[in-house]
Amino acid sequence: METGYRLRQQGAVIPRDIISRFTCAYNGDEEVFRAELFPAISANPFIAFSTLATESGELVFSWIDAMVRFRARSVKITVE
Repeated sequence: METGYRLRQQGAVIPRDIISRFTCAYNGDEEVFRAELFPAISANPFIAFSTLATESGELVFSWIDAMVRFRARSVKITVE
């Protein structure tokens, strides 16, 4: 997350880039966590949550920033 106040080494302002929503889905469709974030929260927020996995599958972490850009990362989990 960037506030828009920091400068690069050359002196140019780093554009504001703030996450507005973060979600985690289990096996593609079941949302297990959601957070709405606002500029006053933190420059680098730490998000922690727990969930119960009943079967192997995939957790998909996705977020949208203030410029409405969507990003996602996923991780496969194995339940034995």
